Amino acid sequence: MTGRQNTVVEDQINDDYGVFVQKMKGLTGLDLHLYKEEQMKRRLFSFLQKKGFHSFTDLYNRGIQNDKVLLEEMLDRMTINVSEFFRNPSRWEVLQTSILPEIVKKQSNPHIWSAACSTGEEPYSLWMMMKEQFSGVSFSITATDIDRRILEQAQLGIYSSRAVENVPPAYLQKYFQAGPPAYQFDTKAAAKDIRFKKQNLLADKPVRDVDVIICRNVMIYFTEEAKEYIYHQFYQTLRPGGVLFVGSTEQMFHPEKYKFEPVGTFFYRKI
Repeated sequence: MTGRQNTVVEDQINDDYGVFVQKMKGLTGLDLHLYKEEQMKRRLFSFLQKKGFHSFTDLYNRGIQNDKVLLEEMLDRMTINVSEFFRNPSRWEVLQTSILPEIVKKQSNPHIWSAACSTGEEPYSLWMMMKEQFSGVSFSITATDIDRRILEQAQLGIYSSRAVENVPPAYLQKYFQAGPPAYQFDTKAAAKDIRFKKQNLLADKPVRDVDVIICRNVMIYFTEEAKEYIYHQFYQTLRPGGVLFVGSTEQMFHPEKYKFEPVGTFFYRKI
């Protein structure tokens, strides 16, 4: 194929994707323009080829428009749901020793939001930490994700040996039925404190009256415009002095722009 032919094919794919984005917004309310285009386009193109479709238009017309199961599967492929308990342990130590003690002093019943919680490792890590390190404190956790199937998986609480590598041995013994190859988390014990909820960070109303937001390893998928929108939403939902905890590749370079101040690496307090 010549360079000119390559350009024509690329233009056709871009036009096809543009129409698909418009139709997706009408169908689901999800605005794909707010996701990094090349990354999202590559992921969805791989998905449509694997499913036997010829183009984005074909995927929409013969597929997701009328097939809710296929639509849910496609939404699942849009992000990489890789998670583990106490991911980046040193950051969780800061949360435990510096951030949460201050929150608990101010709030007798702290509310924590695990945004884009994936398969549940993050909210369950937080729940174990609260139970063990802040016993006697009444608290609530709202765990949200855009993918309904992932939320269902989270509520099952079944995890691989790799996912639980960073779980302290005492926690592992107390809150899991031992594997390997699989470990069953005590979801029944956690159920009264954790509420799982389907939510699109870019379209749905945010969780309200929150003391800590944990949103890690999800901003990497979004455009700068989308990030600004989400940061403003986080500011609105946090109570005075509330803290945002972000991922290791998601530092805010100008937190003051969003009325936050750094309180340690990857932690930002509402001003």
